[in-house]
Amino acid sequence: MTHPDPLRIGILGAARIARGAIVAPAHETGDRLVAIAARDTERAAAFAAEHGVERIVASYAELVTDPEIDLVYNPLPNGLHGPWNRRAIEAGKAVLSEKPFASNAEEAREVRDAAVKAGVTVVEAFHYVHHPVLRRVLAVVDSGEIGALRSVEAVFAIPAPPDTDVRWSLPLAGGALMDLGCYALHAHRMLAPWAGGAPSVVSATGAEHPPHPGVDEWIDARLVFPSGVTGRARCHMGAPDSTITLRVTGELGSVTANNFVLPQYDDTVEITAAAGTRVEHLGTRPSYVYQLEALRAHLRDGAPFPVDLDDAVATAELIDDGYVAAGFAPRPRSEVPAT
Repeated sequence: MTHPDPLRIGILGAARIARGAIVAPAHETGDRLVAIAARDTERAAAFAAEHGVERIVASYAELVTDPEIDLVYNPLPNGLHGPWNRRAIEAGKAVLSEKPFASNAEEAREVRDAAVKAGVTVVEAFHYVHHPVLRRVLAVVDSGEIGALRSVEAVFAIPAPPDTDVRWSLPLAGGALMDLGCYALHAHRMLAPWAGGAPSVVSATGAEHPPHPGVDEWIDARLVFPSGVTGRARCHMGAPDSTITLRVTGELGSVTANNFVLPQYDDTVEITAAAGTRVEHLGTRPSYVYQLEALRAHLRDGAPFPVDLDDAVATAELIDDGYVAAGFAPRPRSEVPAT
C-alpha cells in the first residue's frame, strides 16, 4: 500500500537484520526506502536491487546528511550504534537504532543528551513492545487475574553463531547480554509499574565464549524490584536450542509469552489462574511492522511512543550492572569512523 506521507528511510549498512526489521515492514506500510550505504558498495548495490531501495550512497557520512532522508535506520554492529546515532543526530535526522543503542551507559547518556539538545527523535528498536503479545501480558498483570506480582523470568537463548560473527567481537561491543540479554532485562523493566518501580541487578553469573576473551557466551542475572518482586534474566548465545520466553508469576497464577521477542513465530500467551489454564493467540503479524507504524505516527502526527531516551539509558545502565555483577567489564566504546 502507499501511505500519503511516507517516512523517507536511509539504511546504514546491509546487515541481515535489516531485511526483516525495516525492509519488509516498509514494503507493508508504504514507507520509502530511499537509500543505503555499506562499506562494500557491491553489497549495497545488490541489497538495493533485491529489496527495492531506491539508490545507494558512497558512505555512512553521506547517508546521514542526505537531504532526502528523514529517518536513519542503524543496524550496524553494537559498537557502531552510539557513534553513528550521534552523527545522524548532528545532521538533524530521526534515528531508529537497533538495540542496544550505545555500547555502555556512559555513551547512552551522551546519545540521549545530544538528541534532546538537537530536538530530534531517537528510538531504540525494542520492537516487541508494540506487539499484541507483550501488550496482552501486561494487560493480564494489570487486570489482577494472576494477583499481585511475585516473580518475573525472561530467557533468550540461541545456538552459537560462527566464531567469526561480529556478535563475538569485544571491540564492537559484542556478547550475549548485549545481543540477547538486553531483551530479557528490558522486559523486566516493562513490569516496573506493577512492582513498585524499576528493577536492580543483585547478582549474576556468566562465562566467556572461549575463542573470544572478555566476551560473554551466557549470563544469568538475578534482579529485585522495590516491592520485593524477584526477577531472573537469562541469556545464552551457545545454547542447544532457541528459547525466548517471558513468564510473570503472581500470587494467584501466571502468564507466559512463549516467544515474547519474535511473536511472528509463536504468538501464544498462556494464562494460568483460578479458572484453569487457557492459551490465547495474539496474531503473527511481525512486531517490526507495528514498530514502524508507531514510529511514523509519532513522527508525522505526534502520537506518543511507548519507549523514550530515558528508557534506553536505563536499559544500558542495567546491562552494565549485569556485566559487572557477572565479573565482566562493560562493553568498550568505538570511535566513529570517518566514512
